[in-house]
Amino acid sequence: MTSTFPTAPKRSRGYARDEVDAFLQDARAAYDVDENETPSMTSADIRRASFKLVRGGYATAAVDAALERLEDAFALRERDQVLANKGKRKWLTLARETAQVILNRLARPEGQRFSRTSFLAQGYRTEDVDALADKLVAYFEKGTPLSADAVRTAVFRAQRGGYNESQVDVLLDAVTEVMLAVR
Repeated sequence: MTSTFPTAPKRSRGYARDEVDAFLQDARAAYDVDENETPSMTSADIRRASFKLVRGGYATAAVDAALERLEDAFALRERDQVLANKGKRKWLTLARETAQVILNRLARPEGQRFSRTSFLAQGYRTEDVDALADKLVAYFEKGTPLSADAVRTAVFRAQRGGYNESQVDVLLDAVTEVMLAVR
């Protein structure tokens, strides 16, 4: 498989080429399965992909952009399969239910939306996460524009006693799934 990704600058690290190439080869095989078969990879798997950072690796921005496009393609195919098998009403019902779970979590008071790490452990800075949470509430309740890319690429500063990172990440994955579902 020939790659078109540029490499990271000499003094920088990039994603390990062999890992990226293997992942993309697996993704291509999963995408090319017959529509009656269950694919071995989903849009969520692509969203959670991670690679070692090494010297001489692929430029991270280029790979991340390609993974976002790949995730979009998988999500569209997944949506089309559910629409064909269960219908539009079921698809929208599932998206609404997930959105409501998200809103219920985000309705909690600022600083209490997620579990906190211990005082000695690092977590996501609560103010950063709460700021994005307010944007998400506006998106879901008022239709305020917000892109899936803004959610995918959200970065939070570290804080001792901050929000539990895995809880925040799971919620952001769910938000991305809903956003891709209703495109």
